[in-house]
Amino acid sequence: MMYGQQYDNSNLPELLDFIDPGSCSYQEWTNVGMALKEAGFDWTVWDAWSARDSARYHSGECEKKWRSFSGNEHPVTAGTIVHMAIEGGYVPQSSGEYYRRKESRELDWNDTIGEDFVVTSAETAQEIPVPEPVNWNPVQEITTYISTLFDAGDNVGYVTECWETKEGKFLPTAGCCDRTAGKLLEELAICEGDIGAVFGDYKKECGAWIRFNPLDGKGVKNENVTEYRYALVESDKLPVEQQNGILHELQLPIACLVYSGKKSLHAIVRVDAGNYSEYRQRVDFLYNVCDKNGLKVDRQNRNPSRLSRMPGFERGDKKQFIVATNIGFETWAEWKDYIDSITDDLPDFESMADAWDDMPDLSPPLIEGVLRQGHKMLIAGPSKAGKSYALIEMSIAIAEGRKWLGWQCAKGRVLYVNLELDRASCLHRFRDVYNALQIPPVSLRSIDIWNLRGVTEPMDKLAPKLIRRAKKQNYIAVIIDPIYKVITGDENSADQMAHFCNQFDKICTQLGCAVIYCHHHSKGSQGGKRSMDRASGSGVFARDPDALLDMTELELTEDILKQEKDKAACAECVEALRQHAPSVLADAAPDDLLSRRAALQLCKDNLSREQYDLLQLNLERSDARAVQVTAWRLDGTLREFPKFPPKNLWFRYPVHVPDEIGILKDLQLDADLQPYQRGGKHGGEARKKSEKAKNADKRAELMNTFDACNIDGKVTVKDMAEYLGVEEKTIRNRIKRSNDFIIENAVITKVKTEQN
Repeated sequence: MMYGQQYDNSNLPELLDFIDPGSCSYQEWTNVGMALKEAGFDWTVWDAWSARDSARYHSGECEKKWRSFSGNEHPVTAGTIVHMAIEGGYVPQSSGEYYRRKESRELDWNDTIGEDFVVTSAETAQEIPVPEPVNWNPVQEITTYISTLFDAGDNVGYVTECWETKEGKFLPTAGCCDRTAGKLLEELAICEGDIGAVFGDYKKECGAWIRFNPLDGKGVKNENVTEYRYALVESDKLPVEQQNGILHELQLPIACLVYSGKKSLHAIVRVDAGNYSEYRQRVDFLYNVCDKNGLKVDRQNRNPSRLSRMPGFERGDKKQFIVATNIGFETWAEWKDYIDSITDDLPDFESMADAWDDMPDLSPPLIEGVLRQGHKMLIAGPSKAGKSYALIEMSIAIAEGRKWLGWQCAKGRVLYVNLELDRASCLHRFRDVYNALQIPPVSLRSIDIWNLRGVTEPMDKLAPKLIRRAKKQNYIAVIIDPIYKVITGDENSADQMAHFCNQFDKICTQLGCAVIYCHHHSKGSQGGKRSMDRASGSGVFARDPDALLDMTELELTEDILKQEKDKAACAECVEALRQHAPSVLADAAPDDLLSRRAALQLCKDNLSREQYDLLQLNLERSDARAVQVTAWRLDGTLREFPKFPPKNLWFRYPVHVPDEIGILKDLQLDADLQPYQRGGKHGGEARKKSEKAKNADKRAELMNTFDACNIDGKVTVKDMAEYLGVEEKTIRNRIKRSNDFIIENAVITKVKTEQN
């Protein structure tokens, strides 16, 4: 806020409630007076506020000082009071209401989202009488009070002396603070009813006061408070019977409830704050709750060193006495939980009979037969399954209203949250997938990408920021890739992962969209596991989403790999004939175009030497690509739809293609094979990669992983372990066996070699 801006000066006296005169320096106190005079107020406003600092207040001083304020070329203005009030907790609002929260901060456990914390009201609360005790024992009253609030070694501040203002009002002096609770109790035990012998004589016209928090024995200001145990709740706007009823119905953790001898009850409430800042926060929360329940609290009592009425003394023709001790909840934490539970924003119970003949409409499908709009889906699989590509394919299918892996998608806007790739790689992948799918990019504006690599946060912090940014974008899907980057807590802990998954519910509910995310398989063999048990971490991952799609690799046989190579070769031959000998292509027999040998012979007979040599080069490349093809089986566990038959897929970089012909249907999952079977079979013989080929694959994997993790030129062992889903020990062992990298202080550096 700019403190020099225009301000409604009529509110300045109310802002003084946020400024403690006892904590002001002399100059700050003078500035308040000068600002009030500049704003057109009378000296009595300054005087009434100053009187709250009983230790330093002197009658007539404000009026005398006021006359000396003769104006200045640079006067102290109302903005000074606004600034001081903000420092004391006031936050300006256009509505004129006063909130005691700082602007622009995250909510903490003392904040409440949702409905007001209304438990009772002045109109509905039961009136509880406050009768004077029949056999009033002053010594017993004070003994009970001190024993309840203080430990034996606590210094207790009390006041029995007062002075009278010109208006006839009695105000307390600073009082005493040099005796401990234990010492006072000893003297009360032997005073034979003479409380004056313990505390000093007092005037019945004004009664006596006591400070409800322990002091250090050196003074009576806020800085002299040693522990922030209690806060004072006092209100004189209602009859004491109604005050008593509201205090009981709120179940405040009241250590001691005292009748003041006039129009109010003094409730000493346990707040058990760790420091002054937390004390102010808790007192503000406490006062807000009281206000909302009809008990308009005197906010001048917010200071921890504040005086309260001491029982056992008379005040005029009335007695100051204890009404009750230890009522309501035992602790602040228990009461806070109770208030939160009373004022949550959860829906009411609903009778099935009321809904039977008026059923709500089901959410329309986002992915036909798999997922509804507004629901959650998890895609799980091992590394190299192309999960990110599958999610990019899904993003495009939703934006363009196309099919995804054979399932029709609803058309709408989608947000892709990229946590792993750098911006350039992510954008290129989207274009590569568009081109590979041969889909015209008609609806590019329906795809938004949030690139967060290197700047991401845990999901419980990321979710509210995502919601705020996406609130008005009308997304029907938010895709998060991958979630290991934003997991909060231990992924093997059920309660921590339940909290993590709840963040997806918040996104679904507040944005009205589906949330789709991917996660990796657990370590070790997946053989014998159900699809829903393969995802790494707690079983919450499998139980939480409305749809779980699991990808498991199929072991390709030599025959299938040969078919893939021959099919790719035939396609290259057809393309060469289309470009250079279209008439030959038109007259060719269909069977010849489906045979690698026949198609090659056609090309050899009808292409020039240069054209045929180029074809041979393209065939070498297509053969290399063909053996890189992988096959996958997609299983589903669905909450809203019947289970679908397993779907077999080819992953032909960079896209997944459903196996429409059924070549893959009889293949075993790689995870289900015995070790001696892995590598496939051809004519009953196990196919094994040569040691050289295996080492090349491992080297390529390390190189690719290093490049993927290279942020700002620094790659750590932990980065590469997380990326591959293995232990750090595994990465260290692989680096030791490699000539391409070195490790120093857990940082991996690539060695520059001719081969690199």
